[in-house]
Amino acid sequence: MNDDIKRNKEDLREHARRTRSLLSLNADDLKSFSEQFFKNIDIKENLVVSCYWPIGREFDTHSLMDECIDRGAIVALPIVEADTKILKFVAWKPNDDVEMGAYGICQPVIGDKTEFIDPDVIVVPFLAFDRKGYRLGYGGGYYDTTIEDLRGRKNILTVGVGFSKQACLFNLPVEDHDVQLDWVITEQNAHKFT
Repeated sequence: MNDDIKRNKEDLREHARRTRSLLSLNADDLKSFSEQFFKNIDIKENLVVSCYWPIGREFDTHSLMDECIDRGAIVALPIVEADTKILKFVAWKPNDDVEMGAYGICQPVIGDKTEFIDPDVIVVPFLAFDRKGYRLGYGGGYYDTTIEDLRGRKNILTVGVGFSKQACLFNLPVEDHDVQLDWVITEQNAHKFT
């Protein structure tokens, strides 16, 4: 049964990648997304918000990061470390240097003085999402493992961000390690799940 779910997810990932490759947002869509996000997610001073540096056709979070910083939040980016599926997070500002990390993803430059922080809000990318708040990621399990770890230590809010056309009209296949998101926000809607 578990092998069937894995194969089904791989097929869905391929379809979702093709669909996402055709999507883009115009200025009005970005404005609408921002309004949806900040109307529903209370971003305040010193709140740590983890975003991600987009790769390929992922939903671009740069304007979201800028607005979070303008509102006094601390923006963090994830770091993939060898031998663990739990992401670490480093504070980032627009003028900070970034370097190529694992999987070709830009991340803050890590040095001897790097301080890791735990986010209060995790903004999560996805290939697709369903009406129950489950997401289809790339299959590495980094976000699921990290969210589970953080939820065991503190109260966090998880927010998937993407295009409205990434919504599935059916329930995605779910495995034991898959975590439900609290919110999914697109340029058209904000969906609350928990």
